[in-house]
Amino acid sequence: MKFKLLFVICLALFPAMKAQKTKSLFNGKNLKGWQVLIGDAEFKVEDGVIVGVSKATRQSTFLATKKEYTNFILEYEMMVGEGLNTGVQIRTQFDDVKKHLFGLQVEGDDSERGWTGGIYDQGRKGWRYPLTYNPNAKNVFRKGQWNRIKVVAYENHIATWLNGVHVADLLEETVETGFIALQVHSAGKDKEGVENKWRNMTITELNTAPDFSQTTAPTISYLTNKLTDAEKKDGWKLLWDGKTSQGWRGAKRDDFPEKGWSISDGILTVHASGGGESENGGDIVTTRPYKNFILELDFKFTKGANSGIKYFVDTDLNKAKGRPLDVSFKF
Repeated sequence: MKFKLLFVICLALFPAMKAQKTKSLFNGKNLKGWQVLIGDAEFKVEDGVIVGVSKATRQSTFLATKKEYTNFILEYEMMVGEGLNTGVQIRTQFDDVKKHLFGLQVEGDDSERGWTGGIYDQGRKGWRYPLTYNPNAKNVFRKGQWNRIKVVAYENHIATWLNGVHVADLLEETVETGFIALQVHSAGKDKEGVENKWRNMTITELNTAPDFSQTTAPTISYLTNKLTDAEKKDGWKLLWDGKTSQGWRGAKRDDFPEKGWSISDGILTVHASGGGESENGGDIVTTRPYKNFILELDFKFTKGANSGIKYFVDTDLNKAKGRPLDVSFKF
């Protein structure tokens, strides 16, 4: 049996996409429609190619479109300089006051790690789809050559392809709007002057859902308290519905505690008890028992907090107030 206690999870079924107009993001001549945000690395145009020149600095430089996009198919060719790390930002924003850029990035990676086509949340959450999720795609990247990238972003669903191979399949928790940007990553002195290159950049804005039925990469989801059709088929169940106390009760009572716990915005929270063991509402348990299972959940706690997940709980053996006898995984 499989079930999930999730504050972040999945979804995905889409009809076929209607024909929509494809536009070039780069005119092949100059950087009209683009602007440099933070950093001082050089971007230039040579022979119909955008060239980003690596500079020994601690700060990355980004060349961003002046227009923002939400749902689209983005295609481009990229040549990553030897030993460099780069990427293309999508749905990205820039805080001009804090000089802070944040948003999803489609990775370009010339290192032995080989995570090109993976998805990273720049300036915010870090890796969303590292290629540890799809290790077979690590060998698709062609070092020292042009590589073809395709990105499909529609609502919460984002998928990438590298040289025709499906690399990443991501379901994000939020739908964002933002610009496209090219990155020249911060680098050491040994990488000074090494170049990243981009060409044949096109975008097709979508007003209807594309067909994701041919995706082959493992799906990773960060949606809130939802299961994908694939997860349901595999036997996963939500252990908590994200809205009510249904399926849960106090460890020493037949109903849900009236105090000490709260449910809001898809998050189940236990409140401070002043350091007392199982005080202020006590522990909560599922209303039905489980024996053989895989349990997954997301958790977060404040500084100094002490909590855990208990399993194989017997609420009758321990007579102490609010706390059953159990085996537990401590946080």
